Amino acid sequence: MLNLNWLHTFRTLIEVGHFTNTAEKLYMTQPGVSQHIKKLEQACGHSLIKREKKSFEITEQGQRVYDYAVQVALTQAKLLDSLHFDDPYAGTCKLSCSGALALQLYPTLLTLQINYPELVTHLEAAPNDKILNDIQNGKVDIGLVTQAPSANGFHVERIGTEPLCLILPLRYKDKVLTAASLQECGLVKHPDAEHYLSLYFDLCGNSELSKLNIDEINTVSYVNQLNQILQPISLGIGFTVLPQSVLSHSSYRDKLYISPPKQAVNEPLFLVHKRNRQLARRHQTIKNKILEQLKAND
Repeated sequence: MLNLNWLHTFRTLIEVGHFTNTAEKLYMTQPGVSQHIKKLEQACGHSLIKREKKSFEITEQGQRVYDYAVQVALTQAKLLDSLHFDDPYAGTCKLSCSGALALQLYPTLLTLQINYPELVTHLEAAPNDKILNDIQNGKVDIGLVTQAPSANGFHVERIGTEPLCLILPLRYKDKVLTAASLQECGLVKHPDAEHYLSLYFDLCGNSELSKLNIDEINTVSYVNQLNQILQPISLGIGFTVLPQSVLSHSSYRDKLYISPPKQAVNEPLFLVHKRNRQLARRHQTIKNKILEQLKAND
C-alpha cells in the first residue's frame, strides 16, 4: 500500500511544479516535501522525478504514479461525496414480517414503489426467530415481530396490535362454543397455529377453552400457504386462529364464522432493527408507510 499522504504531496508537486510553492500550499516545510517524495520513490522502487538544480522533470515511472495519485484523489472525493447521499425515496430496504402482515403490507409497498421507482422493498415472510436472526446477521434492515426480543442487541419499538380471531365453519354461528365442539370440529393446522391458539385460549376469557390441550386437538388439515388456510374452513372442515388482517384479504370471509371472544385478544406488534445501527432516510420512509397502513386498518 502506498502512503496516501506521500501520493498527495507528489501529485501536488507535479501540479505546482516547485518544491517551495508545494510546501507553502500544503503547509509543510520544503525538507518535509522532499522526504515524502523520497519515501514514495523508495516504496515504488523507482525514481519519480529527475532533479536539475532548482527544477525537476517527471520520469516515465513518475507519470504513472502521478496518474494513479490523481485517480486515488478522484475516487476518494467520490466516496466522500456519496456519504452525503441519503435520499428518502431511493435505495433498497429489506423487510421481514409474518405472512399475515406481508399480505397486508405488500400492496401498500408496491404502491409506494410505483410513486418512487428507485425505492425498492425486499419483503420476506418469516417466523419471529428467523426475523431476529436475519436482523442480527445483517440480512434484514427492519423486522416486524409479535414478541419483543429478550436480547439487548435490538432496538425495539411497539407500533400496534393485531387482533386474533377464532374462525369456524358457518354452521357454528349462534351456537354455544365449547371445548367439546372444538374437539369435534378439528384443527386446520398451519405453521403459526400453536402460537395463535395458545395466545387466544389464554386471553379470550373463556375458562373452558383455556383448559384445552392444543396437542390433543385432532388435526383435520394442514397447509402452510397463508391464502389457503381458510379454504377448508369455508367448506366446513375444521377451525383455526389467525390475525384479523388475514380475514380482511380473504375471498372466503363470507363463508366463515368468527366466534366473538368474551375478551378481545390482541397480539402486540413490534418494529425491530439492529441496535446502534443508524437507519437511512429510506428506511424511515418505509416505516412511516407501514405505520400509516396499520393505523388505517385499526
